Amino acid sequence: MNGLQNALAPLLLPPLALVVLALLAGLLAARWAAPGRRGAGLAAAAASLGVLLMATPLVSGLLIHSLNPEAADRTGEMPGAIIILGGDVAQGRQGPEVGLLTLERLRAGAALHRANNLPILVTGGVLSANQPPLAQLMAHSLEADFGVAPRWVEARAADTRENAGFAAALLKADGVSAAWLVTQGWHMPRAQGSFARLDFRVLPAPVRHSPAPRLAPAALLPRADHLTDSWFALHEWAGRAFYAVRDGWAP
Repeated sequence: MNGLQNALAPLLLPPLALVVLALLAGLLAARWAAPGRRGAGLAAAAASLGVLLMATPLVSGLLIHSLNPEAADRTGEMPGAIIILGGDVAQGRQGPEVGLLTLERLRAGAALHRANNLPILVTGGVLSANQPPLAQLMAHSLEADFGVAPRWVEARAADTRENAGFAAALLKADGVSAAWLVTQGWHMPRAQGSFARLDFRVLPAPVRHSPAPRLAPAALLPRADHLTDSWFALHEWAGRAFYAVRDGWAP
């Protein structure tokens, strides 16, 4: 009984309950519309079904898994630094602070620092008006939460391409020509491509690795939280396509 309740609860609560209603309404509209006017109802039903599919662990898992970075190539020059990319900002009691994505990256970067004793570079500019640069928030969190002080604080980058450009310039100026790169696994391919276009060697140190989902009944039950994973994955694929058109294919 509890299993059935847990399976149905996400479909009985917004936002998925509203998607289910839109699906049913679209099917009814297509069923009762006059011939030749059923396209709108079918389009609404198809769009709703697409949202429900992206909310399943199977589809969201496949999308995220498709972005897993390749294993680090240990041949060639070894890293002389750790680059932690900024991600998001949250509003805390005392004002702006690093968001959950960024906090995950800082935690992984601090662990990598303790394992390799390499200096850290944090990068991230101003994401919203009247807020400090993300890199400053990252530096504060690294010291306060993990007891690690970054050597470089790059506070101008507005996107992943600028993260790569400004970070590579800072490191090259200090004689560092290769670095570990810390970010979420689904973001790693676009980030690696940005550094590769600059001919700067980075080895991936992804925060998470997403295994391929297994086909099982539970993997077909929609849940609203899986929409977030689908959105991140689709956003990354769109970003990679845009970067390829704008900047050319990454080596």
